[in-house]
Amino acid sequence: MLQTAFAAARDRQRLQEIVGVLVGYGVNNVVDKLGLRGVARLARWRAPPVDVSRMSQPERVRRAIEALGPTFVKLGQILASRPDLLAPHWIEELAKLHSQVSPLPYEAMRPQLEKGLGGAPEDVFAAFDRDELASASIAQVYKAKLHTGEDVVVKVLRPNLRRTIEADLRLLGHATTIVERRWAELGRYKPHEQLRHLSTALAGELDLVNEATNCELLASLFPDSETVRFPKIHWEFTSEHVLVQEYLDGIPPTDLVRVRAAGLDPAELAQRITDAFLHMALVEGVFHADPHPGNLLALPGNTVGFLDFGVVGRLTERRRTQLLMLIGSMLRQDADGLMSVLLAWTGSTNPDLTRLDTAAHNFVVRHSQKPLDIGRVLEDFMNMARENDLAMPTDLAILFKALITSDGVMRQLDPTFDLFTAAAPTVGRKMKARFSLRGLLRKAETLGGSMYGAATELPSLLHLMLVRLKQGKVTVEIEIKGIDKLIHGIERAAARLSIAIVVAAFAITVAPRLVDLGTPFFAVVTAVIAICAIGWTLLLRRKR
Repeated sequence: MLQTAFAAARDRQRLQEIVGVLVGYGVNNVVDKLGLRGVARLARWRAPPVDVSRMSQPERVRRAIEALGPTFVKLGQILASRPDLLAPHWIEELAKLHSQVSPLPYEAMRPQLEKGLGGAPEDVFAAFDRDELASASIAQVYKAKLHTGEDVVVKVLRPNLRRTIEADLRLLGHATTIVERRWAELGRYKPHEQLRHLSTALAGELDLVNEATNCELLASLFPDSETVRFPKIHWEFTSEHVLVQEYLDGIPPTDLVRVRAAGLDPAELAQRITDAFLHMALVEGVFHADPHPGNLLALPGNTVGFLDFGVVGRLTERRRTQLLMLIGSMLRQDADGLMSVLLAWTGSTNPDLTRLDTAAHNFVVRHSQKPLDIGRVLEDFMNMARENDLAMPTDLAILFKALITSDGVMRQLDPTFDLFTAAAPTVGRKMKARFSLRGLLRKAETLGGSMYGAATELPSLLHLMLVRLKQGKVTVEIEIKGIDKLIHGIERAAARLSIAIVVAAFAITVAPRLVDLGTPFFAVVTAVIAICAIGWTLLLRRKR
């Protein structure tokens, strides 16, 4: 409680802003559940610019999130990619969240530009266009020309973001603690894991050096490629607040009229996007986490350009193997294999296996017809997890969201596009490499090394255990979930009982003696204490 009170004092102004927005948009139940009704009475809020009285609860929440700024918009976007956690009507509404906001005027951005560049933009560049190319909640983008004649893009963070976002994250950290403590049934939503994901995503976007590094990392996966292109980073002008990179003059892949007018082949572009993404995810284990139409370009020669690398996803070797097994189970219509992969991913130890088995077989039947729509398949898969109280790991949720997003782009390029068919060559090569003799030998070497390490430590561990047994110093720790809540409850009850006993003893024994001694003042004090104690006890009973 003291820690929460301290956080509220340090970030009081921001907390009042947040509560004011929630109350203004009619999200009072969240305010009440977090015990912020007192803050709501102090918060100054303005009526929202739209009539929320006839809006559904998901729409009111989405509008409130947009009003709260980049931290909450990013959180909403993360949750919109989790059909395994939220019902479809919530996913549909949160999917409408966007980070496009009204641009700040150039004069408001200029100090940030000068801070990042180390000088005035007019001096650093041969030409600088003050009209922004794009504006988002985190940064604005401008076009410029270097003195060498190269066209570049200049991305600038909005000023004063970090302080607000750090306050938001601190407040959300306390909120997740309250949620996990008071509502055990929300544990499957893994609030602290979602908060870690949010913190990582925002940290990546608030440091443009990180974005530049991610760009070069992904570019290194395609050396000398003629089908995929990444912008060149100009490090001499790049800093935490400003990113300067090559300007790629391309066409949004969803603008089919311009794509065809430029002599490009939409089907070929779709295949190349697929090949590039699967190479990143399945072969290299690091991938672009947000391949939406604004982050992709169609370039001459049916080359695909990638943009915006604030967040990348990563998959371990083990996770990539599981993903290959999932794809194999889907292609073979193997419900048992599907269920095994799902249980391995979620780590659940107490699912309803009969119910899950039925759901897996129904899933296979629903998606037995080809071509398969990968977007619907993955959304249905995550819905199946949610309906069986299973939650996907965060890294896979990021991958699935990226696959669904890229599949939408590719289907606009080619309505007959089948990602499973397009992925077959990459998956086949990866499966052969993974389960070839050389791959199995490499796996055996790793396993043998691990077993050798464990075997060398075993004698010393056994010796230590025997010594401890002889000394009678073997310690056993038992953790009982929820015991801290029980102890806290017992302590509070004991405190209440002690106060009640003291007050009662004071009222019964001391007060009459004081009255007999002719000290009405003490009698009045005693009466006041007794009344306060009775009122306090009744209030506690009501709260309980």
